[in-house]
Amino acid sequence: MANPFRNAMAFLGLVEEEEYEEHQPSHQPAPQPRVQAPAPAQPAPAPRAAVTPIRRTANKPSGAEMNEILTVHPRAFKDVKTVAEHFREGIPVIINISQMTDAEARRLIDFSCGLAEALYGRMERVTAKVFLLSPAHVAVSGDQADAAEDVDASFFAVQ
Repeated sequence: MANPFRNAMAFLGLVEEEEYEEHQPSHQPAPQPRVQAPAPAQPAPAPRAAVTPIRRTANKPSGAEMNEILTVHPRAFKDVKTVAEHFREGIPVIINISQMTDAEARRLIDFSCGLAEALYGRMERVTAKVFLLSPAHVAVSGDQADAAEDVDASFFAVQ
């Protein structure tokens, strides 16, 4: 008796009839080849949609002129959209989280850190509740030693 799995594979077109016949034991008669219907005509390939390239403004050359800095005073986490849109455009953003609850401020700062890391920028703490997001093409200078002494080491100082 023929192998039912091979018969099923041949029926489904997973193996060629000739390949199936080669693996048949010699003491059994070879099955008659099936007449296959002609393959349906291949449909014309669908036209491809035009692709719009993503603007890469964050990778500005070092000689690019900076003419804007955005200051944001968010009151809720939903205000992070403004920060992200401007930072993606290569604009430095100052974030003052003094008007936010601690939980939402942590979420916003976590998101902003990820945003800065993803776009090769930097995030620096200016004061306890003010942060600077600077794109990769912007150099920030200043005396970091004096700033480090003024700011408490914890994220939110317990008062």
